[in-house]
Amino acid sequence: MRRAGLRARVTAGFTVGALILSAMMALVSYHLTRDALLDERERTAVRAAYLEAAVVRARLGTERPDIVEILRSLDTGQDRRAVLWRNGTWYARNADAGTTEAIPEPLQQSVRDGRPAIQRVRAQGQPAVVVGVPLSDTTAFYHVDHLHELEHTLQVLGLVLTLVAVITAAAGAGIGWYSTRYTMRPIILVAGAAQEIAKGDLGARLDPATEPDLAKLTTSFNDMVDQLAQRIERDRRFAADVSHELRSPLQTLAAAASVLGRRRDHLDERSATAAGLVADEVDRFQRLVNDLLELARTDQPADRGPVDVVNLARQVCRSRQLPETLLERRDLDDRVWVVDRRRVEQVLGNLVDNASRHGGGASAIRLGRSAGMYYIEVDDEGPGVGTDDKQVIFDRFVRGRTATTRGDTEGTGLGLAIVAQHTAAHGGRVAVLDRPGGGARFRVELPEDPR
Repeated sequence: MRRAGLRARVTAGFTVGALILSAMMALVSYHLTRDALLDERERTAVRAAYLEAAVVRARLGTERPDIVEILRSLDTGQDRRAVLWRNGTWYARNADAGTTEAIPEPLQQSVRDGRPAIQRVRAQGQPAVVVGVPLSDTTAFYHVDHLHELEHTLQVLGLVLTLVAVITAAAGAGIGWYSTRYTMRPIILVAGAAQEIAKGDLGARLDPATEPDLAKLTTSFNDMVDQLAQRIERDRRFAADVSHELRSPLQTLAAAASVLGRRRDHLDERSATAAGLVADEVDRFQRLVNDLLELARTDQPADRGPVDVVNLARQVCRSRQLPETLLERRDLDDRVWVVDRRRVEQVLGNLVDNASRHGGGASAIRLGRSAGMYYIEVDDEGPGVGTDDKQVIFDRFVRGRTATTRGDTEGTGLGLAIVAQHTAAHGGRVAVLDRPGGGARFRVELPEDPR
């Protein structure tokens, strides 16, 4: 399972933290508000019950009191009910719709014993507060206060607090995303500069003024790049100087080997074999020196210009005695590319030579256009490239396992490295793929836009 990125984890942390905090505050606020409203409602119910009980007690002291009329005279409103228990009989202002059944028996017993009582109950499916007031040994007054409006208010309050918690969590996610974006911006800048350097742009630098708090990191990074550029330049100059110095003695050796080669018929078999080996190794040495010189120059910018790549590919085929029928065009209306002619010619030549040496020969050379990129593909009929070799085959002095197994010593191990360097100079990319039906397919992609 792939682990989430740093930005996602930090944003999720902010979101969860904000949600937990807001949920806890909402829960506490709800309970505190609920308890305060219920306590206030109970105190109101108790005051109203005692006032009504006083009125009922006074009017019960008259001769032949009309209990129902007394209860009707009370201003109970829509949410309150008043009932009277007298001599074992219940009295109410209207028909009893379950009010007396809602009064708990323990509360009734407490009132009969002469102790006022209060209790929260559910009457007719709605929350209510019952207040019982003893008037005499045989009479008790009960005040039932329904709380459905208060319950509705608490429901609205709970919904509002839930929305606040959700909004707070969303705000926490936004703050987390913004914070990670701001704090990771220097890392993104460093990563971008590192990618540019990896592509060969040794002029990439970080601006110390962008993030003053990270000035030390910026300065250290720029110093590292400066030292790296100097080291690469020294190595390039060293390779170029050594290769250049080797050319003179190599030319002398090549001339001597040529003389020996022409006189092989006058030499004994052993000497003739040795002369042939010397000539082959001198030739290989010359190709190695030429490749080193080419690599020393690959760090220079590409010298772009209009190039008829189709004609260029045909020339490469003719120079290697390959049939031009190998050349294929795919979705390519424009034969002219804006590229460095010398570099592209060497890319084509090296890929064809690699196919000849290690892939049993080129089976197709393809020029095409796709997704804003021009591409060159060279297929071969060899055993293909192993997964491990695909990771390093474009490095310098790396030769595939198949070449090593066959004892192939003709290659220098620099041909594909030069291909990769020339491709990078154009801002493109190179890859090796598996060819359908077997073999390898080397693909070079070059951007249409030369900028």
